[in-house]
Amino acid sequence: MARDHTTDVLIAGAGPVGLSAAAELRRRGVSCRLVDRLPARLPYAKAVGVQPRTLEIWDRMGLVRTVLEAAVPMRGQLIHVNGSEVARIDLALPPEVPYGFAALPQYETERILEEYVAGWDTVVERGTELVSFTQDADGVTARLDGGSGAEEVRARFLIGCDGAHSTVRKGLGLSFEGWAFAEEYMLADVVADWDLPYGYGVRASHTGENGSTDDLLVCIPLPGAGRYRMSMLVPPALSTRPADGAEVAHGLEGSRTPELSDIQAVVDRLAPRPTTLSGMRWASVFRISHRIVDRYGDGRVFVAGDAAHIHPPTGAQGMNTGIQDACNLAWKIALVLRGEAGSALLTSYDAERRPVGEEVVGRTVRHATRGMENDADDMETLMLREAQLLVGYRDGPLATAPHGPDDAPQPGDRVPDCAGLTTPVATYPLRLFDVLRRLTGQVLVLYAESGADTDLVEATGAGGLHTVTVVGRDSPLDTPAYRDAAGEFARLYRPDGPTGFVVRPDGQLGARFPLSATAKAVSGYFAALSGVNPPPRVLRHP
Repeated sequence: MARDHTTDVLIAGAGPVGLSAAAELRRRGVSCRLVDRLPARLPYAKAVGVQPRTLEIWDRMGLVRTVLEAAVPMRGQLIHVNGSEVARIDLALPPEVPYGFAALPQYETERILEEYVAGWDTVVERGTELVSFTQDADGVTARLDGGSGAEEVRARFLIGCDGAHSTVRKGLGLSFEGWAFAEEYMLADVVADWDLPYGYGVRASHTGENGSTDDLLVCIPLPGAGRYRMSMLVPPALSTRPADGAEVAHGLEGSRTPELSDIQAVVDRLAPRPTTLSGMRWASVFRISHRIVDRYGDGRVFVAGDAAHIHPPTGAQGMNTGIQDACNLAWKIALVLRGEAGSALLTSYDAERRPVGEEVVGRTVRHATRGMENDADDMETLMLREAQLLVGYRDGPLATAPHGPDDAPQPGDRVPDCAGLTTPVATYPLRLFDVLRRLTGQVLVLYAESGADTDLVEATGAGGLHTVTVVGRDSPLDTPAYRDAAGEFARLYRPDGPTGFVVRPDGQLGARFPLSATAKAVSGYFAALSGVNPPPRVLRHP
């Protein structure tokens, strides 16, 4: 047995979710080890859709520019049934949302995140598998098996980002209820020479006399001229043996690899216009399940991403939901390890994220079986939900008392971006997200029409929080602040007089209150984080 090592957090699985957990922990000063049983990243374009909310998270981390340089836009989807176009969905969002929908192969997402964590002196330990673990009141003892033999690791926490067949989930004894779809699919990365509009995906299907879909083709654009990830029903000759009902049937499987001719045959039947495929990088057969755990953790051990929830890839919700799992958990672990919150804070991970997972599983199953175009929501709500901009925790244990109009952003909601903030020094306007970028702690945002407001001056620096002050567009700006020159902050946040906002590290609103009650509100917010009622600790922004 190799020499013991100690770390704050051990992360099993170095896909996008595990890498996101490592990124969030490391930039908050938490030590971690990130292990993955695979010897190298897989060169497969599996999860390719990147949602606007994920881009906002990467913006806060300071790496979104790298992603934007590598990704392609997802502008919409063309829907064809039995050879006719029946719908054209444009992925439009309100103008204040800073990012649109994007597509990026999973191996590129992993490369970018891996390079980011390397900048924090953290490398992925490839070819190293988590074999087993035990936990006690003070930490977790994990057994790893790598190229240099067995190793025992002591960590304060363990996060299982190890996929649908998660060792961590099984070790915790979590249930994983659900079932597999009977259909099998082919997946391929190919080039099509058609002239469809740039940035649009295709969903083409054939409906039989009984109204059911008996043939299907889905194409998602990828970086590269004419390149798409295509998925389709598998022909009988390539069908794999049905999985044992006791096992999780999800992801790439089977020893039969589709040929380009297999993909071409489906395209010939269903594509909206004739095209010749070429340049196939890879292809595989895969199956889909939908399942979710009964809880997202136990004690000092947690699961995230596919280890916690799996579902159809419709709407590209899976990877993005997992990344949000990781970010939600990481900032809470960081606060607990720094002594700035009680361990009770970690119970809020399950309370906030499992309802999100349940909603995503249910919605993606509905969209996979009925089609997104048949969703009951109006188009604006549908787009916001698919973009994951409606994810919120108003009913969660950390949500403090609401304040102001009911339809204004309230505790638990996503913090909206807004443009048109100006300062006396900068010669260009800023967005609020520009101001919040790279901040790792809680942020106190104060708003008043006039910079001379007494409550505004007294509230600055409350609770030791990093403070961002915004004043109305007509303020003389006689205090260090950002002027709401475009009026967007007032329009989107709808302050009810001088108002304060605590922004959580994950970009959700922690508290909202009148400035005259800042001290009480901030104290109550930190009491909610700690699960006890002493005065809040002073948070020191790095």
